[in-house]
Amino acid sequence: MSAVDHTWPDGSDVTGPYGYPAQQPGPPGFGYPAPQAKPSGATAIIAAVLGLVGALASGFIPIRYFIELPSGFSLSNLPGFALVELVLYLVAALFLLMGALTTFFRSLIGAILLILGSLLAILAVVLEPIAFRVPYRIHLDILLRFATFDGVLRLAMVVFGLVSLLLAVLPPTFRYLRWRPAPVQPYRPRNQFPQQGGW
Repeated sequence: MSAVDHTWPDGSDVTGPYGYPAQQPGPPGFGYPAPQAKPSGATAIIAAVLGLVGALASGFIPIRYFIELPSGFSLSNLPGFALVELVLYLVAALFLLMGALTTFFRSLIGAILLILGSLLAILAVVLEPIAFRVPYRIHLDILLRFATFDGVLRLAMVVFGLVSLLLAVLPPTFRYLRWRPAPVQPYRPRNQFPQQGGW
């Protein structure tokens, strides 16, 4: 008389250590789903903070210029390119401010606005000697000697703008801004199989 085979078709033992039937592992998808790893937001947050600093600096320059206009002197008296330069500073400040705020709220458009705002801020500093007809040698001397507040402000705009631009274009920044947590799935016991339709 042959012995009774107490094994499953896959070779595992039918009974547990106390004689109770051993539970077969359920198919994939049972139990709690594996938690998703949240991407690091360090690059995005640092880029947003630097964007805020750049926005304050970029907005301060034209506002101060408008306040210090002598009496009897209006914007219409400015050369056309000088007026464009001041508007460029304001637009850069607006893009950087909106980009920083939307990045804090994890919107992908925030990184794009930070990139555009940083480029505009750097471009405004580079084109300023042409707009106000100042030799580049004097302009660079003011920036690099740290002799005046205006020079330090513009140099900070260039440095912070470059760093914010580099951080905003990095892949980890976009992964953090694109990431959304998956919906929480209910727990399914390993021995509970989905109900089949029908009768």
